Amino acid sequence: MYSIVLVDDHAIVREGFKRLIGLEPDLRVVAECRSADDAVEAVAQQRPDLVALDLSLPDGSGLPLIEHLRSVAPETRIVVLSMHDGEPYVSEALRRGASGYVTKGVAPEELVAGLRAVMEGEQFLSSDLRQRRAEQPESAHDPLHRLTAREHEVFLLLACGRTPKQVAAELGIGQKTVYIHRASVMGKLNAGSELELYRMANERGLLPAGP
Repeated sequence: MYSIVLVDDHAIVREGFKRLIGLEPDLRVVAECRSADDAVEAVAQQRPDLVALDLSLPDGSGLPLIEHLRSVAPETRIVVLSMHDGEPYVSEALRRGASGYVTKGVAPEELVAGLRAVMEGEQFLSSDLRQRRAEQPESAHDPLHRLTAREHEVFLLLACGRTPKQVAAELGIGQKTVYIHRASVMGKLNAGSELELYRMANERGLLPAGP
């Protein structure tokens, strides 16, 4: 029996997913959550096999929550169930540790197949996302794809308003190295200032929720 935690701020959506999952003899919903805080608490207590996570939550984006849940329960797999089907959301969710991404417009059978695939250790994208990736040339992908992992960290910290000195301290690297990464990030993203970095991150829902 696989245990699942549902995270979505809409009660009707949660109920629909719960009923769908309840039709499967080996799948069981052990908790329903409407916020990021609820999700962290439920995952810490239940240690589920899988979390089905929406990205739009009342207390912030679900993207940072992916990493948080992975740190709380590394053995728990995460599938994003979202209305957001843009490539930046998909790529960022997978980069942060999600094992699957399913858009809410797919058939119920495909959703169940995705949950099973992820619980069996596979990475799963819904058919509409797979088709789009196959048709879309790499050059049309989001420019954030061009960043290395370290550059992505620098990008997010600068977008959050950190100074190069603060970035260096948080990442444990030299300030000169930060300036090198900053220049590379600016060039790859064709950005002229930290304000543009902030706008890019904000448009993609990559910034942490405010207090």
